[in-house]
Amino acid sequence: MVARTVDQTEHLGFMSLRSGSLRAVLFALIWWILTDGATDSWLVGAPMVLLATVASIALLPPSSWSLTGIMRFVPFFLWRSLYGGVDVARRTLHPRLPIAPGLFYHPWRLPPGLPRLFMANTVSLLPGTLSAELDADYLQVHLLDEQKDFLSELEMIEQRVAAMFGISLPPSSRGE
Repeated sequence: MVARTVDQTEHLGFMSLRSGSLRAVLFALIWWILTDGATDSWLVGAPMVLLATVASIALLPPSSWSLTGIMRFVPFFLWRSLYGGVDVARRTLHPRLPIAPGLFYHPWRLPPGLPRLFMANTVSLLPGTLSAELDADYLQVHLLDEQKDFLSELEMIEQRVAAMFGISLPPSSRGE
């Protein structure tokens, strides 16, 4: 059982209320667009918006995000995607096809839940890597070239994802 202080409980309640309100407004807007603003549709729409909001919160609980972390993550992701795409294109067009595929087990430093899922999806979107398995203790990554310094790259991605979620990570296992 996790013990929480009154301040933490109030903060979680506020986050849930804010997130639930935002989601309800979003679902109501979607309903309004789908029904072309027909006011008579709200007899069915209001319960559906409420149901969608409750299901949304149950399936994806509210979490905190750092606007600064997001603003730093987007250019980082775009640059790494461009760099990785050029690298993959160079390898595939090279006459000797310089690849050395392999699997790597990256120990998690992120807490369970959305941060880990976001990191796994980010790794899969970057060229040359693919998240192969999400385990409680590690992320298994398929690498196009295991001779590259992929460990520092994975740690950098994990650090950027942690910053997006406003999370402090413990030191890495290799002591950096």
